[in-house]
Amino acid sequence: MTYSDRIPLQIQGFSDIVDVTREVNRIIAESGIRNGIVTISSIGSTASVTTIELEPALVEDFREKLQQLFPSTERSRHSETWDDDNGFSHMRASFMGPAITLPISNGEVVLGTWQQIVFIDHDNRPRSRELFVQLVGET
Repeated sequence: MTYSDRIPLQIQGFSDIVDVTREVNRIIAESGIRNGIVTISSIGSTASVTTIELEPALVEDFREKLQQLFPSTERSRHSETWDDDNGFSHMRASFMGPAITLPISNGEVVLGTWQQIVFIDHDNRPRSRELFVQLVGET
């Protein structure tokens, strides 16, 4: 069986990190799938999905490291071409990847004690975003 749904988000940009674990588990419950896999995918080229321990100090460390690797102030040909100053956001998103796939067991996504599923918006402005969630499994 397959099942799909979407999660709408209002995001602040600049690597804003939002916990979507509860919404993913809600979709799994609604699907009736007990065992299988779930893929959570960002729609767009300037956002990522991953897991992290969503603890404030670690979140700040994470954002700081992204800024070191892909500075928002660094010149980019993309930004010069499109005059949108978000070349860094595309680099961050491509580096991290747009989606993750996780196991489902007994009707819940399998995560560690301190592990959450997070959406990260790397763009340079607040905006509306959407995640696409697709499950494959058995009821």
